[in-house]
Amino acid sequence: EVQLVESGGGMVQPGGSLRLSCAASGFTFSTYRMRWVRQAPGKGPEWVSTINITGGTKYYADSVKGRFTISRDNAKNTLYLQMNSLKPEDTALYYCERGDGGLRGQGTQVTVSS
Repeated sequence: EVQLVESGGGMVQPGGSLRLSCAASGFTFSTYRMRWVRQAPGKGPEWVSTINITGGTKYYADSVKGRFTISRDNAKNTLYLQMNSLKPEDTALYYCERGDGGLRGQGTQVTVSS
């Protein structure tokens, strides 16, 4: 089955860290750019970060630059998002997307609150 499955979300205090994972299956993961997108309650989707097929090129939204790190392990067909120095405004449903826009996971909830 062609799918993306996210995990690693949860509730954390401001300043804390979380690591999200996105397990890919059913397609050749190593041939696609991948990205993370988030959607906060009552808001539209916000692009967070993109990584190229080798992992050598990464792009970040200004809102997360310097705090979040995207990475991938093509041998494990897995995409990651390391999130540090989390802020309440990072609260959202985070989901991974295939770079062609043809596939999206179900998302994992991140809540940053004291």
